[in-house]
Amino acid sequence: MTSWRPHNAAFDLGVIRSGLEVSGLPGPAYDYVCTVMLSRRCYSLVSNSLPFAAEEAGVPLVNHHDAAEDARACAGILVDIAGRNGANSIAELYLSLGLALPHQQAFDPARDALSKSSLTALAGAAVGANSAPVRAFQSGWPEEGSNPLPNADAEPGHPLYGQTVVFTGQLSMARPEAKVRSAEVGARPESRVTARTTVLVVGDGFVASDLRSGRLTGKARRVLELHDRGQPIEVLSEGEFLQMVGGYAAAGSA
Repeated sequence: MTSWRPHNAAFDLGVIRSGLEVSGLPGPAYDYVCTVMLSRRCYSLVSNSLPFAAEEAGVPLVNHHDAAEDARACAGILVDIAGRNGANSIAELYLSLGLALPHQQAFDPARDALSKSSLTALAGAAVGANSAPVRAFQSGWPEEGSNPLPNADAEPGHPLYGQTVVFTGQLSMARPEAKVRSAEVGARPESRVTARTTVLVVGDGFVASDLRSGRLTGKARRVLELHDRGQPIEVLSEGEFLQMVGGYAAAGSA
């Protein structure tokens, strides 16, 4: 059994499993640590993206998306959080936080059903083969749609499980679809930023660095105000949200 430390396990686990599935290879069982989950639990940041968490841990990124640099930052975040909790091992850290160490079960594509990530990718390939990869033009105020109830059978360990999510800006998918995807993983979608909000997903090509540059929607500015007053709200880009729900924007959904 091996251990592994990604910053966004919900995405990385899906990629690794899909890669093994399309190669027809079985995957071993292993424990893993998700530093974005630990960052949410132990830091109070308006964005828990790797650059923000690394800066909080005292190991700022010099070259984000460089594999070695990102791995160094993840290790630094884990060491910092362990130190803040007086833990001398990963097992001790999770015990001190009252959490169970995440575990990936073994699987064999010759025997087990394909994962959701692989099925999503195959569906996307089929759609892409029959349509041009062009995002439809959008104008006016995005349609909010209804707010579906959280999936009661969702995985409690998912990073969006139990969160109250609001969407702002133009997404590459319709907001009702984004709300359905968030509800599927156990989140509660809402239409306005309130005292219940814990996550804001921002479209329009937003990246975490925009929190410093000021290129924000009205909802995002409201979130920053509430965060400064002590309300623990996290801001995600649409890309980060899609990584967490293991999907992509379906062609034509925009």
